[in-house]
Amino acid sequence: MKFDMNAAWNDAMAMIGANREVLLVLAGVFFLLPALVATLVIPPVPPMLVETPEDFQRLAEMVQAEMLQYWWVYALSLLAQMVGYLAMLALLRHSERPTVGAALAGGFKALLPAIAAYLLFSFALSLVLTVLLALTAVTGGIGALITVPLMLVGSIYVAVKVSLAAPVIAIEKVYNPAAVLLRSWRLTKGNSLRLFVFFLLIGVTYMVIAIVLGALVQGVASLMGQDSGALLVAFVSALLGSVFTVVMIAALAAAHRQLSGPATGSYSGTFG
Repeated sequence: MKFDMNAAWNDAMAMIGANREVLLVLAGVFFLLPALVATLVIPPVPPMLVETPEDFQRLAEMVQAEMLQYWWVYALSLLAQMVGYLAMLALLRHSERPTVGAALAGGFKALLPAIAAYLLFSFALSLVLTVLLALTAVTGGIGALITVPLMLVGSIYVAVKVSLAAPVIAIEKVYNPAAVLLRSWRLTKGNSLRLFVFFLLIGVTYMVIAIVLGALVQGVASLMGQDSGALLVAFVSALLGSVFTVVMIAALAAAHRQLSGPATGSYSGTFG
Protein backbone atom coordinates (compact mmCIF):
# COMPACT_ATOMS: atom_id res chain seq x y z
CA MET A 1 0.00 0.00 0.00
CA LYS A 2 1.05 3.59 -0.56
CA PHE A 3 1.89 5.63 2.50
CA ASP A 4 -0.60 8.45 3.12
CA MET A 5 1.19 11.33 4.87
CA ASN A 6 -2.00 13.24 5.73
CA ALA A 7 -3.62 10.17 7.26
CA ALA A 8 -0.47 9.37 9.23
CA TRP A 9 -0.23 12.93 10.56
CA ASN A 10 -3.90 12.97 11.58
CA ASP A 11 -3.47 9.58 13.24
CA ALA A 12 -0.39 10.80 15.10
CA MET A 13 -2.19 13.88 16.40
CA ALA A 14 -5.17 11.74 17.42
CA MET A 15 -2.88 9.40 19.37
CA ILE A 16 -1.24 12.33 21.15
CA GLY A 17 -4.63 13.83 21.97
CA ALA A 18 -5.99 10.55 23.34
CA ASN A 19 -2.93 9.94 25.54
CA ARG A 20 -1.78 13.47 26.30
CA GLU A 21 -1.72 13.15 30.11
CA VAL A 22 0.36 9.99 30.12
CA LEU A 23 2.62 11.24 27.32
CA LEU A 24 3.15 14.48 29.24
CA VAL A 25 4.36 12.58 32.30
CA LEU A 26 6.60 10.24 30.31
CA ALA A 27 8.03 13.12 28.27
CA GLY A 28 8.80 15.05 31.44
CA VAL A 29 10.56 12.13 33.10
CA PHE A 30 12.44 10.64 30.15
CA PHE A 31 13.07 13.60 27.82
CA LEU A 32 12.74 16.96 29.58
CA LEU A 33 14.44 16.02 32.85
CA PRO A 34 17.49 14.26 31.32
CA ALA A 35 17.98 17.12 28.87
CA LEU A 36 17.83 19.69 31.67
CA VAL A 37 20.18 17.72 33.90
CA ALA A 38 22.68 17.30 31.06
CA THR A 39 22.51 21.02 30.28
CA LEU A 40 23.04 22.02 33.91
CA VAL A 41 25.79 19.48 34.64
CA ILE A 42 27.81 19.88 31.44
CA PRO A 43 29.40 23.34 31.14
CA PRO A 44 29.00 25.04 27.76
CA VAL A 45 31.97 25.19 25.43
CA PRO A 46 33.45 28.71 25.68
CA PRO A 47 32.56 30.74 22.58
CA MET A 48 35.42 31.40 20.22
CA LEU A 49 35.84 32.94 16.80
CA VAL A 50 36.66 30.29 14.20
CA GLU A 51 38.53 31.85 11.29
CA THR A 52 41.36 29.43 10.50
CA PRO A 53 41.79 25.65 10.36
CA GLU A 54 43.78 25.91 13.58
CA ASP A 55 40.81 27.60 15.29
CA PHE A 56 38.52 24.82 14.09
CA GLN A 57 40.98 22.22 15.37
CA ARG A 58 41.11 23.85 18.81
CA LEU A 59 37.31 23.99 18.95
CA ALA A 60 37.07 20.32 17.99
CA GLU A 61 39.59 19.41 20.69
CA MET A 62 37.59 21.35 23.30
CA VAL A 63 34.37 19.58 22.33
CA GLN A 64 36.10 16.19 22.35
CA ALA A 65 37.62 16.84 25.78
CA GLU A 66 34.23 17.81 27.17
CA MET A 67 32.58 14.69 25.75
CA LEU A 68 35.30 12.48 27.23
CA GLN A 69 34.95 14.11 30.63
CA TYR A 70 31.16 13.94 30.76
CA TRP A 71 30.57 10.78 28.72
CA TRP A 72 28.61 9.22 31.57
CA VAL A 73 26.12 12.09 31.55
CA TYR A 74 25.57 11.69 27.81
CA ALA A 75 25.25 7.91 28.22
CA LEU A 76 22.71 8.06 31.06
CA SER A 77 20.69 10.73 29.26
CA LEU A 78 20.66 8.68 26.06
CA LEU A 79 19.62 5.48 27.84
CA ALA A 80 16.79 7.27 29.66
CA GLN A 81 15.54 8.77 26.41
CA MET A 82 15.70 5.39 24.65
CA VAL A 83 13.61 3.76 27.40
CA GLY A 84 11.05 6.56 27.22
CA TYR A 85 11.05 6.38 23.42
CA LEU A 86 10.30 2.65 23.41
CA ALA A 87 7.79 2.91 26.26
CA MET A 88 5.80 5.57 24.40
CA LEU A 89 5.72 3.44 21.27
CA ALA A 90 4.41 0.51 23.30
CA LEU A 91 1.80 2.77 24.85
CA LEU A 92 0.60 3.94 21.44
CA ARG A 93 0.15 0.48 19.96
CA HIS A 94 -3.17 0.05 18.17
CA SER A 95 -4.28 -3.10 20.00
CA GLU A 96 -4.02 -4.32 23.59
CA ARG A 97 -2.84 -0.92 24.80
CA PRO A 98 -0.70 -1.61 27.89
CA THR A 99 -0.78 0.18 31.21
CA VAL A 100 1.91 2.76 31.92
CA GLY A 101 3.74 0.25 34.09
CA ALA A 102 3.61 -2.39 31.39
CA ALA A 103 4.77 0.13 28.79
CA LEU A 104 7.74 1.09 30.97
CA ALA A 105 8.58 -2.57 31.54
CA GLY A 106 8.38 -3.09 27.79
CA GLY A 107 10.65 -0.09 27.26
CA PHE A 108 13.32 -1.54 29.54
CA LYS A 109 12.93 -4.99 27.96
CA ALA A 110 13.28 -3.53 24.47
CA LEU A 111 16.35 -1.45 25.36
CA LEU A 112 19.01 -4.09 24.71
CA PRO A 113 17.44 -5.29 21.42
CA ALA A 114 17.21 -1.65 20.28
CA ILE A 115 20.87 -1.05 21.09
CA ALA A 116 21.84 -4.28 19.33
CA ALA A 117 19.82 -3.35 16.23
CA TYR A 118 21.43 0.12 16.17
CA LEU A 119 24.93 -1.35 16.49
CA LEU A 120 24.23 -3.89 13.75
CA PHE A 121 22.93 -1.17 11.45
CA SER A 122 25.84 1.14 12.25
CA PHE A 123 28.38 -1.62 11.62
CA ALA A 124 26.85 -2.58 8.27
CA LEU A 125 26.57 1.04 7.13
CA SER A 126 30.12 1.84 8.26
CA LEU A 127 31.43 -1.17 6.36
CA VAL A 128 29.79 -0.02 3.14
CA LEU A 129 30.95 3.58 3.61
CA THR A 130 34.50 2.39 4.28
CA VAL A 131 34.52 0.50 0.98
CA LEU A 132 33.22 3.56 -0.86
CA LEU A 133 35.82 5.79 0.79
CA ALA A 134 38.53 3.36 -0.26
CA LEU A 135 37.26 3.52 -3.83
CA THR A 136 37.31 7.31 -3.62
CA ALA A 137 40.93 7.28 -2.46
CA VAL A 138 41.90 5.00 -5.33
CA THR A 139 40.03 6.83 -8.10
CA GLY A 140 40.84 10.37 -6.93
CA GLY A 141 38.79 13.51 -7.56
CA ILE A 142 36.64 12.07 -10.34
CA GLY A 143 35.61 9.16 -8.14
CA ALA A 144 34.68 11.56 -5.34
CA LEU A 145 32.16 13.27 -7.63
CA ILE A 146 30.33 9.95 -7.77
CA THR A 147 30.97 8.31 -4.41
CA VAL A 148 30.33 11.32 -2.13
CA PRO A 149 26.77 11.98 -3.42
CA LEU A 150 26.23 8.22 -3.50
CA MET A 151 27.23 7.91 0.15
CA LEU A 152 24.98 10.81 1.16
CA VAL A 153 21.91 9.62 -0.73
CA GLY A 154 22.56 5.99 0.19
CA SER A 155 22.90 6.79 3.89
CA ILE A 156 19.62 8.71 3.90
CA TYR A 157 17.88 5.93 1.98
CA VAL A 158 19.06 3.20 4.34
CA ALA A 159 18.17 5.32 7.39
CA VAL A 160 14.61 5.66 6.08
CA LYS A 161 14.45 1.93 5.38
CA VAL A 162 15.25 1.10 9.02
CA SER A 163 13.28 4.02 10.49
CA LEU A 164 10.52 1.71 11.71
CA ALA A 165 12.91 -0.50 13.68
CA ALA A 166 11.88 1.00 17.03
CA PRO A 167 8.13 0.45 16.42
CA VAL A 168 8.89 -3.11 15.31
CA ILE A 169 10.66 -3.75 18.63
CA ALA A 170 8.24 -1.92 20.94
CA ILE A 171 4.94 -2.70 19.21
CA GLU A 172 5.48 -6.03 17.48
CA LYS A 173 7.86 -7.27 20.20
CA VAL A 174 10.46 -8.52 17.73
CA TYR A 175 13.74 -8.70 19.62
CA ASN A 176 16.13 -10.30 17.13
CA PRO A 177 18.23 -7.38 15.77
CA ALA A 178 18.53 -8.79 12.24
CA ALA A 179 14.82 -9.62 12.13
CA VAL A 180 14.00 -6.11 13.35
CA LEU A 181 15.97 -4.46 10.54
CA LEU A 182 14.55 -6.83 7.93
CA ARG A 183 11.01 -6.20 9.15
CA SER A 184 11.48 -2.43 8.96
CA TRP A 185 12.99 -2.78 5.48
CA ARG A 186 9.97 -4.79 4.39
CA LEU A 187 7.42 -2.39 5.90
CA THR A 188 8.94 0.62 4.13
CA LYS A 189 9.14 -1.14 0.76
CA GLY A 190 7.80 1.12 -1.98
CA ASN A 191 7.31 4.07 0.38
CA SER A 192 10.85 5.25 1.11
CA LEU A 193 10.48 8.61 -0.63
CA ARG A 194 7.10 9.32 0.96
CA LEU A 195 8.43 8.48 4.41
CA PHE A 196 11.51 10.64 3.83
CA VAL A 197 9.35 13.62 2.87
CA PHE A 198 7.06 12.98 5.85
CA PHE A 199 9.93 12.95 8.34
CA LEU A 200 11.66 15.85 6.57
CA LEU A 201 8.58 18.07 6.82
CA ILE A 202 8.30 17.39 10.54
CA GLY A 203 12.01 18.08 11.03
CA VAL A 204 11.98 21.31 9.02
CA THR A 205 8.91 22.54 10.92
CA TYR A 206 10.69 21.87 14.20
CA MET A 207 13.82 23.70 13.02
CA VAL A 208 11.84 26.78 11.97
CA ILE A 209 9.96 26.88 15.28
CA ALA A 210 13.20 26.31 17.21
CA ILE A 211 14.98 29.16 15.41
CA VAL A 212 12.13 31.65 15.87
CA LEU A 213 11.38 30.68 19.46
CA GLY A 214 15.08 30.50 20.28
CA ALA A 215 15.60 34.07 19.09
CA LEU A 216 12.68 35.27 21.21
CA VAL A 217 13.88 33.42 24.29
CA GLN A 218 17.43 34.69 23.83
CA GLY A 219 16.04 38.22 23.72
CA VAL A 220 14.17 37.70 26.99
CA ALA A 221 17.16 35.93 28.57
CA SER A 222 19.43 38.86 27.73
CA LEU A 223 17.27 41.04 30.00
CA MET A 224 17.69 38.64 32.90
CA GLY A 225 20.70 37.70 34.97
CA GLN A 226 23.31 35.43 33.44
CA ASP A 227 22.34 32.36 35.47
CA SER A 228 18.60 32.95 35.20
CA GLY A 229 18.85 33.62 31.48
CA ALA A 230 20.89 30.47 30.88
CA LEU A 231 18.36 28.42 32.87
CA LEU A 232 15.48 29.86 30.84
CA VAL A 233 17.19 29.07 27.54
CA ALA A 234 18.01 25.54 28.72
CA PHE A 235 14.45 24.90 29.89
CA VAL A 236 12.80 26.16 26.70
CA SER A 237 15.26 24.25 24.54
CA ALA A 238 14.67 21.02 26.48
CA LEU A 239 10.90 21.56 26.44
CA LEU A 240 10.80 22.15 22.70
CA GLY A 241 13.02 19.13 22.10
CA SER A 242 10.72 16.99 24.25
CA VAL A 243 7.64 18.09 22.32
CA PHE A 244 9.37 17.34 19.02
CA THR A 245 10.39 13.89 20.26
CA VAL A 246 6.82 13.05 21.27
CA VAL A 247 5.55 14.18 17.86
CA MET A 248 8.17 12.06 16.09
CA ILE A 249 7.30 9.02 18.21
CA ALA A 250 3.62 9.43 17.38
CA ALA A 251 4.50 9.89 13.70
CA LEU A 252 6.55 6.67 13.73
CA ALA A 253 3.74 4.81 15.48
CA ALA A 254 1.23 6.12 12.94
CA ALA A 255 3.47 5.19 10.01
CA HIS A 256 3.97 1.72 11.45
CA ARG A 257 0.25 1.29 12.05
CA GLN A 258 -0.53 2.26 8.47
CA LEU A 259 2.14 0.11 6.83
CA SER A 260 2.27 -2.90 9.12
CA GLY A 261 1.07 -6.30 8.09
CA PRO A 262 1.39 -9.52 10.07
CA ALA A 263 4.29 -9.27 12.50
CA THR A 264 5.40 -12.79 11.77
CA GLY A 265 5.97 -14.74 8.64
CA SER A 266 8.43 -15.06 5.85
CA TYR A 267 10.79 -12.25 4.99
CA SER A 268 11.00 -13.35 1.39
CA GLY A 269 10.97 -10.46 -1.03
CA THR A 270 12.32 -8.07 1.59
CA PHE A 271 14.86 -6.53 -0.75
CA GLY A 272 12.66 -6.73 -3.85
